[in-house]
Amino acid sequence: MTEQIHDPAILADGNDWRTRDLAAVWHPCTQMREHPDTQPLLPIVRGEGAWLVEAGGRRILDSGSSWWTNLHGHAEPRIAEAIARQARTLEQVILAGCTHPSAIELAERLLALAPREPGRAPLSKVFYADNGSAGVEVALKMAFQWFANRGDAPRRTKFVALRNGYHGETLGALAVGDIPLYRRVYAPLLCESLFAPSPDAFEARAGQSAAAHAEDAADALARLLDAHAGEICALILEPLIQCAGGMRMHDPVYLRRVRELCDVHGIFLIADEIAVGFGRTGTLFACEQAPGNAGTPAGIQPDLLCLSKGLTGGFLPLSTVLTTQALYDGFLDASRERAFLHSHSYTGNPLACAAALASLDIFTADDTLARNRHTATRMAALAAQVGAHRHVADTRQTGMVVAFELTRDGDRATPFDPALRVGLRAYRHAVERGVLLRPLGDILYWMPPYCIDEDQLQLLAQVTAEAIEVATSCA
Repeated sequence: MTEQIHDPAILADGNDWRTRDLAAVWHPCTQMREHPDTQPLLPIVRGEGAWLVEAGGRRILDSGSSWWTNLHGHAEPRIAEAIARQARTLEQVILAGCTHPSAIELAERLLALAPREPGRAPLSKVFYADNGSAGVEVALKMAFQWFANRGDAPRRTKFVALRNGYHGETLGALAVGDIPLYRRVYAPLLCESLFAPSPDAFEARAGQSAAAHAEDAADALARLLDAHAGEICALILEPLIQCAGGMRMHDPVYLRRVRELCDVHGIFLIADEIAVGFGRTGTLFACEQAPGNAGTPAGIQPDLLCLSKGLTGGFLPLSTVLTTQALYDGFLDASRERAFLHSHSYTGNPLACAAALASLDIFTADDTLARNRHTATRMAALAAQVGAHRHVADTRQTGMVVAFELTRDGDRATPFDPALRVGLRAYRHAVERGVLLRPLGDILYWMPPYCIDEDQLQLLAQVTAEAIEVATSCA
């Protein structure tokens, strides 16, 4: 009989886990030739708050929230208990033709929390999917089919996205992404998209403010929309932070301009808050930070809002797309072909919904957003010290996200030779010192669980500074 390895003690007692893993597992977003030597695998057997614990007991600070998913800390007991209670009652049911209490309550609570604009009909419907890429696929298909159902196809076939953006790795999501590393090989399979200049503040001209650069990018977007009037069904963007694009950040004035331009051209605005939602940027949703017009409240409301990652506090896969009654009504018809025939086996899974509800409860019980504001202030102070290194070209922050752009002598126009693998060098040093600091190229970033404390922040800053020094000493 094959030996079972469910018990973490089996990993802790033996040293054959690398061999067993590499014999059976194909890891994501990885050049597998780099294992086990260039990037040795970390044998994680449990989590404790902001820590990951290896076989053998060594603790590693999870500075990236395990791919930006974990909000309140690993093994958070309130979420774990909510999942256990749900599992004893109902673990799964088909959501086509059935419903269950957790799916209903979660939809109601998300809609109550969603961004709103005065004078605009609120987001009023929730569609469930399994993960962030799947949620983006749902939003793109909804936007396209709404126009098709109305009879505007085939003209309304294009999407607009931003340069340097990322929205997932399924084919539809890749089509609106602009990072060559992920997109290039699949380009022949992708639908046509139009890419507008990014409002990324790092790309501002010398002496130009982030807001002014964002206005310039919005003007360029306006010209693009004018040139393709009647061809576009939706625009998609990551509000405030282009995460996989290097944690590049933009002024929130861009969001206001985009909302206005989408209204003028009659196209849907899709806000991809998969990574930036649920408190990462300082507000529950990044869209809330758009400036108001004269006499109007701040914040914009998208037509479709994609949520995932932190939705369940990092416990289980789940995504949602929130949208309007008007879009929903565009699918109501006697013809089944005009329905939205999109499904996932685990759509609205009760366990995942229970985890999401427990995570939302924690935001209220712990006053999470207020605590995050305090933590973000401490992160800013520590980041300023780390960013003083001569090879840091830019230190940027939005809420609980900080990034350090490493270039030769801090010159924005002089990146390090990719062959030097500066980011990888930093990663390896940090892991040796007990911090998981996974880079984006030569950009290091902090996006920790919200439970991170002062001592852990001090460790994170100290190790990041060391990692930068060690990694750039080859220059």
